[in-house]
Formats: sequence, structure tokens, C-alpha cells
Amino acid sequence: MPPSQKRARRYDPVRTRTAVLAQFAHVREAVRTLTPEQLALPTRLGDWTVRELAAHLTMALSGVTRNLELPEPAAAKPGLTPVQWPFATADRAAGIADDTRKLALDRPDLDALYEEVAARFEELVPGAGDERLLTARVGVMRLADFLVTRTVELVVHTDDLNEAAGLDIPYDRQALAACTRLLADALAEKAPGGSVEVRIPPFAVVQCVSGPKHTRGTPPNVVETDPLTWIRLATGRTEWARELDGARVGASGERADLAALLPLMA
Repeated sequence: MPPSQKRARRYDPVRTRTAVLAQFAHVREAVRTLTPEQLALPTRLGDWTVRELAAHLTMALSGVTRNLELPEPAAAKPGLTPVQWPFATADRAAGIADDTRKLALDRPDLDALYEEVAARFEELVPGAGDERLLTARVGVMRLADFLVTRTVELVVHTDDLNEAAGLDIPYDRQALAACTRLLADALAEKAPGGSVEVRIPPFAVVQCVSGPKHTRGTPPNVVETDPLTWIRLATGRTEWARELDGARVGASGERADLAALLPLMA
């Protein structure tokens, strides 16, 4: 049974925080090298330029610290778990885009922006308790849970930046693992069941889709792909048929077609 259905997957808060900072540092190092011509390039994110995408990446961390600077919400418990988070983001896309454009205009010195955001994160987050509640854009979340969603923001947009600017920014292994697992669990949440086994080595295996449940031996319905291809599928950066045709996804069994379930977030 998928973790989202049986019990929530647990993430080590210290390792998550370290992964967030490590991935942010990788991005910052790359952004320092961007030329004016690269910053003006288009991205696959609508009309965003590389400059706007680079500015947006800082919001993955500043969204945490901004909330820590506010009084803790009065809610007695979090209203949103990490596995629910991907489904709550679509309605906020327009507001996020507006905030991103404004940030890119207001803060043209990207290196100074990155330095400020990283310093504030390192100042505030380690001293805050894991159970501290934050009023995120999509709902009230525990700090420890919200940090897991930051790995998704950073990994997904690192991939966007690599694609747009022709970069080769590395992925922190722990950040990539957390991102992969959260989106795999979100699939199991969206399509609960045990008839299809989805394998994303080396980070995740989940069962999903209603129907006859596999119990032993080789599952009759199996999907297998690599972490980055899975992340691109889950976030609408690519399409199921394209990755299947390109042999970046393997799918066997009559139920092993996830096209109707993807993307999970866009």
C-alpha cells in the first residue's frame, strides 16, 4: 500500500534542510555565470525569461523565512500534508507569476538577492521547531513538511533553468530523492490502489490504480523510469507518449498507462 494511504512517508528534517540549502547553492553558483544574453532567453514556463526564472528560484527559500517572520497561525494543526501540496498549487499560479515578475524587476542584482535569501534562511530556519506552523500560499503546513515541498520547487526549476540556459547544474542527491518520493506518493494519492507498481530507481516504488492487487512475484503492471523523467512527467514538462516512444519510460501490463493521471501539477 502506498505511504500516502497506509502512513505518511517520513523525511528527516535536518537532511531536508541541508538538501534545500545545497540545491540552492548549486543554483546560485550557476546564476552567477549567466550572461545578459542568457538572462534574456525564453523558458518553457510561458513568457518567463531566464532572469525571471532565476529570481523565482529564490522564492523557494524566501517563502519559508517570510512566514517564519509572521506570527504562528492560530490553527491547532496543519491543514495540508506534503502529499496534498502538489494538487493545491494550480490555483495560485497567476499570483506566483505576478510576484515573480515584480521580484525580477525590483531586484536586478541576482547575486545579492541570492546571498540575502540564503543568509536569512540560515538565520531563521535552524532555530525554528519542526512542528512550527506556517501559512503557506496553499494552506497551513508544518515547517518540516513545507521544507520537503521546497525540494520540489528547487529541483523542478533547476531542470527548467538547465533546459533554458544550456546549463548543467547538478542535483543534490537528497533533494532529488525527496522530490521524486513526494511526487510518487502524490500519484498514489491521486489514484489509490495496488494494481500498478511504479518504480523510480533508486528513490521510490509505489503502488497505485484500483484493480486487482499484486501480492507476490512479478507484478502484472509495471511502470519504470528515471527520477528526472518522472519529475518532468509529474509536473507537465513532458508527455507520457513522448517518453514512452523515447524509451525513457518502460510500461508493461494492460493497466500500465498513466497518461490520464499526468501531470500531477503544472
